[in-house]
Amino acid sequence: MFTGIVEELGEVTAVENLGDSSRFRLRGPAVTEGAKHGDSIAVNGVCLTVVDLEEGGEFTADVMAETLDRSSLGALVPGARVNLERPMAVGGRLGGHIVQGHVDGTGTVVDRKASEHWEIVKVSLPAELARYVVEKGSITVDGVSLTVVDAGPDYFTISLIPTTLALTTLGIKQPGDPVNLEVDVIAKYVERLLAFPAPDAGGPVR
Repeated sequence: MFTGIVEELGEVTAVENLGDSSRFRLRGPAVTEGAKHGDSIAVNGVCLTVVDLEEGGEFTADVMAETLDRSSLGALVPGARVNLERPMAVGGRLGGHIVQGHVDGTGTVVDRKASEHWEIVKVSLPAELARYVVEKGSITVDGVSLTVVDAGPDYFTISLIPTTLALTTLGIKQPGDPVNLEVDVIAKYVERLLAFPAPDAGGPVR
């Protein structure tokens, strides 16, 4: 589990097309410190498994076709910057919100409006995800835990502080750029529970 608090702005150093999957090599000295084969690292909000660790703080990860289809990772090229986060340690602080690293879909940066100390960014929202996004609720955008400012039928807006602009890819995303979206998992569980009537336990209530 992740929290959506990006630890490091990393870089894609190589991409190998394997036909029905791809192998990425990424540089992230901070997130690879103490890492080992099989560990998880979130890359732009997608939970990936470390396959190999290399010198210079680099690691490789395999990305299957399902992930490439559902996320924006397939558009990454060498030199691209990526948000990196290690899983939350047991007993650690939940600085953002519960993030699984399971991308629900992608959106597109529609517009950016800069103020003196922050920016308002508008992002398109797939229709099937709109019901999970509410004003003042949480959403993960490229692995960053954010609060929804305004929730529309096919879009939402977020407010980005200087720290987020400087330390994540959201500071350089431009209109037309894709972003990975993960909605609040609690909303999905509530919807699923409400879809099924509670079983009749029968017998007297004691």
